[in-house]
Amino acid sequence: MISVRNVLAGLGVAFTAYLAVRGLVWTEPVPSPLLMVITFAAYLVVTWLCIFFEPRPAPSHAPPEDEDVPLTAGPRGPVRLPMWAAVAALVCAVAVPTAVSIAVGPELRSATFATWYLGGIGALMVIVMVRRRPWIAWTGIAALAIGSIVWMGPVDALSLGLVGSAVWVAAAQLLLLSMDRAARDTARLAGLQRAASAWQASQSVRQRERRVQVQRALVVAGPVLMRAVATAGELDETERLQARVAEGRLRDEMRGPRLLDDAVRAELERARRRGATVTVLDEGGLEDVDPSALSIIRSQLADTLRAARSDRIYIRTSPHERVAVTVVGRSAAGAGLSDEDAVDLWREIPLPGAGEDE
Repeated sequence: MISVRNVLAGLGVAFTAYLAVRGLVWTEPVPSPLLMVITFAAYLVVTWLCIFFEPRPAPSHAPPEDEDVPLTAGPRGPVRLPMWAAVAALVCAVAVPTAVSIAVGPELRSATFATWYLGGIGALMVIVMVRRRPWIAWTGIAALAIGSIVWMGPVDALSLGLVGSAVWVAAAQLLLLSMDRAARDTARLAGLQRAASAWQASQSVRQRERRVQVQRALVVAGPVLMRAVATAGELDETERLQARVAEGRLRDEMRGPRLLDDAVRAELERARRRGATVTVLDEGGLEDVDPSALSIIRSQLADTLRAARSDRIYIRTSPHERVAVTVVGRSAAGAGLSDEDAVDLWREIPLPGAGEDE
């Protein structure tokens, strides 16, 4: 399967092999050719190990087999190089300059085939950097700098490739940081898009619920409104009562739809027909209540309204963690009492399973 990772791995293999093969193209005889070949082979083994070796991922985090793994941050990005492989790369950065310099002898240490390790170790440290071992990569560059300066002098080391290797590693680190930031921004944007889609969906659902509630209320209020228009507002007492009931029903459907079922609607209408003023407010707290618990709450509310005799009844949902709905009834004070209405009904309907407040 051709993927971004496979292409980059292939390029890494080809480039490091090219740099290493330069060390085998001898233009002059070397004192220790066997040491050169051994150094060349060890370098390729360590480099290709750093390119291809990956710890076996946990089954729950393994990506699908048919999905390309992009070079980005996170579990789908470059897998962190195991420490033992990173240490092997660091040992290679320390040993290769010394081994090559000893193998070619003092006279050939600045020859083209003897300086291949400047680019080779630089490429290896770039791989280590991409595999998310930055401290090992920079330590390897420092070891390369010390080894090359010791064996060929600072002028030759700097002019023959040491600066370029350090620049490669710095560029790899900057590129990796940029890709990590882009991946984080992409993930954050995807999360915001999901949140926006969820909010839009919830708003669409609420709009549909409001349309249904308005239509249901207009079924009751429509005839009264038509009658009021037809008579220019001249209604008899029965029609006025029906208008007040319809208005209350419309307010209930708009302000407290989660509290309503057929039984509660019937008790609210009965209370209004006997002359009581009823206010229903859903101020939150029931959004996460499941339908069965909501049915229990509505049943208790209907029972409370059925027994109520108050002149004014206030029904409100409660944000309390144990109380679902609070019902308060007030009636005109009798003789000997203050002029203010007295509270003659107080009921807190608990959330099912929470129990009554003590």
